[in-house]
Amino acid sequence: MDGHALDYNEYIEIAEGVYWVGYADQDIGLHCNPYLIVDGGEAVLLDGGSREDFSTVMLKVLRTGTKPKQIKRLIYHHYDPDLCGNIPHMEALIQSDELRIISHFENNIFINYYSAHSPKLCIEQMGFVYRFASGRELRFVRTPYAHSTGSFMTLDVTTGVLFSSDLFGSYDRNWSLYTELTDPCTDCEAQDICPRTGKRCQMKGILDFQARIMTSRRALHYALDEVQRLGARLIAPQHGSLLHTPAAQQAVIAQLRRLEGVGIDGFLRERAP
Repeated sequence: MDGHALDYNEYIEIAEGVYWVGYADQDIGLHCNPYLIVDGGEAVLLDGGSREDFSTVMLKVLRTGTKPKQIKRLIYHHYDPDLCGNIPHMEALIQSDELRIISHFENNIFINYYSAHSPKLCIEQMGFVYRFASGRELRFVRTPYAHSTGSFMTLDVTTGVLFSSDLFGSYDRNWSLYTELTDPCTDCEAQDICPRTGKRCQMKGILDFQARIMTSRRALHYALDEVQRLGARLIAPQHGSLLHTPAAQQAVIAQLRRLEGVGIDGFLRERAP
């Protein structure tokens, strides 16, 4: 799929009832990806975005035909401001006593500082699952320390879309919603400019970001094990591009498993005499 040909001023349906409602700016390197799941008259918003992104995100939500009061749950995979910054704006517009915020207990401690108004649900107390009225399931899978203590992923069982949060995210000015990575990228040595395309290497953007944002190689590998166990059809990170093909997923996972100097490991290696 040619991600550069898409109209990023509009919402984009990435799977049945699953919408990208993010903000695209070619002048920035850190692209944030809020997602909306709509099932019947019920909607769930994942990683809703920063304060500055609120108007863009909500306009796209409305254009899907979703009314604010249909949003029953806000899911946050960790507590960074690029995910949680617009919580007060969301609450003010939704104005529903039914609204709940879902995250891990370790995250909810900090999410309360954005807003203490909406009740917080902890995934561990929910049995790691949320069910829409129709029975559609969202399953929550813990990825601790990748990158926060309470980090987790969300699998939409119906579509096979895995919302991976910061895992597989990147910082890269060569951005498109759908990745350009293919099978040859599995063994290619990532560099600034791709020798095949002449563009900035998307794999290098992922590797550099993961080495900086993940706490350790051990935490990264645990998270990758969970991803491979789940067998997602499409991986939707909170930053960067969707991994929508098996080749792209396999290439990135292989490269990340070889990645050294992750988090504290890289810091200590640099300090070693």
